[in-house]
Amino acid sequence: MSKKSSARKTPPVPKPGGYGWAGPGGGQVGHLDPPALWRATTVQACGLWPFSAGSAAPMTGVPLGQHLFTGATVCGDPISWFMRARYISNPSLFLLGMPGLGKSTLINRMLIGLAATGVVPLVLGDLKPDYADTVRALGGQVLSIGRGVGGINVLAPGAMGEAARKIGGEAGRQLEAETHGRVLNMVAALITIVRGRAMDDHEQSVLSAALHVLRERTPSGTDPVLPDLLAVIDEGPERVRAVTLDRGDDSRYREAVDPLHRSMLGILDGPLGGTFASRTSTRIDLDAPAVCVDISRIGESDTQLTAAAMLAAWSDGFGTVAAAHALADAGLAPRRWYFAVMDELWRPLRAASGIVDRIDALTRLNRSLGLGDAKITHTLKDAEALGAESDRAKARGFVERAGMVACAGLPRSDLVDLGQVVGMSEREIDLVSSWSSPPGWAARADEEPPGRGRFLIKVGGRPGIPLRVSLTQAERELHDTNARWRPTTLEKQ
Repeated sequence: MSKKSSARKTPPVPKPGGYGWAGPGGGQVGHLDPPALWRATTVQACGLWPFSAGSAAPMTGVPLGQHLFTGATVCGDPISWFMRARYISNPSLFLLGMPGLGKSTLINRMLIGLAATGVVPLVLGDLKPDYADTVRALGGQVLSIGRGVGGINVLAPGAMGEAARKIGGEAGRQLEAETHGRVLNMVAALITIVRGRAMDDHEQSVLSAALHVLRERTPSGTDPVLPDLLAVIDEGPERVRAVTLDRGDDSRYREAVDPLHRSMLGILDGPLGGTFASRTSTRIDLDAPAVCVDISRIGESDTQLTAAAMLAAWSDGFGTVAAAHALADAGLAPRRWYFAVMDELWRPLRAASGIVDRIDALTRLNRSLGLGDAKITHTLKDAEALGAESDRAKARGFVERAGMVACAGLPRSDLVDLGQVVGMSEREIDLVSSWSSPPGWAARADEEPPGRGRFLIKVGGRPGIPLRVSLTQAERELHDTNARWRPTTLEKQ
């Protein structure tokens, strides 16, 4: 017998597949958890090179939290993704989610991270307040608006007027013209809120002419107030009469301006007068590292004053940004970027028909202003609740124009509507809708809802990035939206 034929053939050793050994005596798992992914510098992880794996989670911007499936760090904010990473074409974020799931927590994280890079956070209308303590901790300025607390003079040119005087020349005149338009838009917004409907076009022409006359009459260094504007309309100088086509007939002039006159009296003698008819209590500081306009002293039921205060804060804040950039263009101030937070967007939207036009005019040019923004509301149904179809379409445009869309837990029906705008898959809808479920009946008293701190970030048609935000102890102490529900010392005893 040959040596070849006498050799025994050794059976091959079975090799496991991706889920274990198949066949008799083997065993396979039905699900294999992916390994956790970690990032480190080449100094820390040099011994592992080149055995490293990449991840789709972005690493540009503020560290927000951990990817829900991979554990990888997820970074992002509208300004970094617009300026540095070029992921988005508009530096804006639209955030939706049910109450209590951490929307303001995510924004607070962005505020802190952006402030560390030199970006100036502007919280323009803090209703609860959710952000005032954070701004104070950053060394910023907190302004209060409300009855007996503080007010905003909507006729004051503010930072824009001061910047126009400093710059002078053609650039200064252009800034003055922009200031006039911003003041006109704000007065028209107040009248719209009082009336519950939009102004007529000829009334805006009367307002514009009256504001021009008032500015010419006001001594340098002083600001007019709403009673001064009412006095000009009541007097009826030639420039104002000309736009009414009164042709020298006083009765025709009175017929044209009386509705406007009544609305102005409604502002002064109604619920808005004490807050907007006097001089500004404290102006926004151009050099502050962060600014918060606190309107939490206004009652929940005072819808008109709340909406007016939010619009006034937005107008004053965006005007301050425009002034800062004009000074920087003239070489009179350093260049700075800004991040504006516009929380509870649904409140001013529901204040009156046509108010969405005023919000749109205030916020549309954020990219040219060097301004990133975050608009926050509960659901797209807030826009559907508006009366006119044109208003609903413009409100939906806020979401469509946003560079980033982030959502916390929402009902499935709301996510289906959102998916028509940002393109959500069925798996993403199932995931986010599961975050809106409450904890079980047998849950501990200190157990959080399952969806708290979880968000899905969508950019264009890309797959969403699910993440979980974990707070540091310092953040927990600064941001406690349930502070008034904590038991007192007496109750603990």
